[in-house]
Amino acid sequence: MTKQTKTLIAIVVFGAFLAIVYWGYTALSQNFKPQTPAANNNGQTEELQTAPDFTVFDQDGNPVKLSDFAGKPVVLNFWASWCPPCKSEMPHFNTVYRDQKDAVIFLMIDQTDGQRETKEKGLQYVADQGFAFPVYFDTQLEASSAYGISSIPTTLFINPEGKIVTGYRGAIDEATLRSGIEAIKN
Repeated sequence: MTKQTKTLIAIVVFGAFLAIVYWGYTALSQNFKPQTPAANNNGQTEELQTAPDFTVFDQDGNPVKLSDFAGKPVVLNFWASWCPPCKSEMPHFNTVYRDQKDAVIFLMIDQTDGQRETKEKGLQYVADQGFAFPVYFDTQLEASSAYGISSIPTTLFINPEGKIVTGYRGAIDEATLRSGIEAIKN
């Protein structure tokens, strides 16, 4: 087999690999639609789930609980600096945070396992990008466990009554973020 033939085969195999990855990502992201309350057989909407409380830590190591923000709408986002889809949505969060920070609480929870993601890596990424939103660190993975977070990014929208109104697995765009916020601001 000639070198040119080997190169051509490698290019075709790599192209097929990229196509499969793209198809897989597209198929999986379509399976993770917003989590909204289901309607029962009588056409009535089931009760919204209460958002579990948890403790995370601010950059100074102070504990912060979800319940500290009772009575306010909350955008809860789980992310890590090594996660490409997380990185893709962060500029949207920053833009909307700057616009909505007085009306909505943003809890940007960095999943810090101490190995792949550390507090230092998360802080460095946020500083390098110039993001204005506050970051909290789930160093004991208490928040992630409370919400059963198995993939990131995951975003939940919690109304002032402490109920989860909707949520998304996977990266979201600015329009989706704004739509979720409108659903919890009332």
